[in-house]
Amino acid sequence: MNPALPPFLNSIFFANLLLWSGNLQAVEPPTPIRALLITGGCCHDYAAQKDILKSGLEARAHIVVDQIHTDDSSTAPPLAILGNAEYAKGYDVVIHDECAAAISDPAKIAAVLAPHKRGIAGVNLHCAMHSYRIGDPKEIAAVGSERGMWFDYLGIQSSGHGPKLPLAMTTVDKKHPIVSDLGWDKWTTGNEELYNNVQLLKTAVPIHQSTQMVKQKDGSMQEVGAVVTWTNDFGGTRVFSTSVGHVNETVADDRYLDLVTRGVLWSCNKLNATYLKP
Repeated sequence: MNPALPPFLNSIFFANLLLWSGNLQAVEPPTPIRALLITGGCCHDYAAQKDILKSGLEARAHIVVDQIHTDDSSTAPPLAILGNAEYAKGYDVVIHDECAAAISDPAKIAAVLAPHKRGIAGVNLHCAMHSYRIGDPKEIAAVGSERGMWFDYLGIQSSGHGPKLPLAMTTVDKKHPIVSDLGWDKWTTGNEELYNNVQLLKTAVPIHQSTQMVKQKDGSMQEVGAVVTWTNDFGGTRVFSTSVGHVNETVADDRYLDLVTRGVLWSCNKLNATYLKP
């Protein structure tokens, strides 16, 4: 107590001190989510995109992103995770952004999936949808089959994409927590690739659908559509995916980084004001 102050002012002083100390406790940041970002392989500027994603996610949420990257640009990149079922030990979520279409060894794919089968959340971006495929991806893979194990994890089977044209993205589930206060319901990107949907599994929940006007062989234009953002329940593990994100301009767009950040938080069941940075 300050003897120079009247008693009622001392009471006000200590009340404000308690309020101030309480506010300090309220704004103390949480233990950050540990994310492992996998990049490398064919057809994309992963050297730049890995850093765009890391800085974008860490700026938007209490997340620390570690990276496993290879500069190999083949369809069978020698990723350090391959064959190691324990590669995600200590992490809360794995972000798959690799392009590994020619890796078809069932044992290697099973090892990539092992952490997710144990409950570690999954996030999948763009060409991850065309990775780890066994057999002809245009032929429907039975749920629960060896050929379908990567599709079971994703929630969608995709076999290819259209031309590089703008994507008109429309929100189809506006109440989904990932997008309920995202700030946009529609977004037309720059030139991107529309990944097709060979099948949409019952465990998947569509969030965004996109369309492109594609020139047909007879010269006519036809609107083609597909689900491009969705969530999946992989045996109780939360999985978020978007097939958008081919070019650096899209990956660096605030709308894309906001979406992926919220997808990461949702997959970890941490999509709240505590983990989102102001």
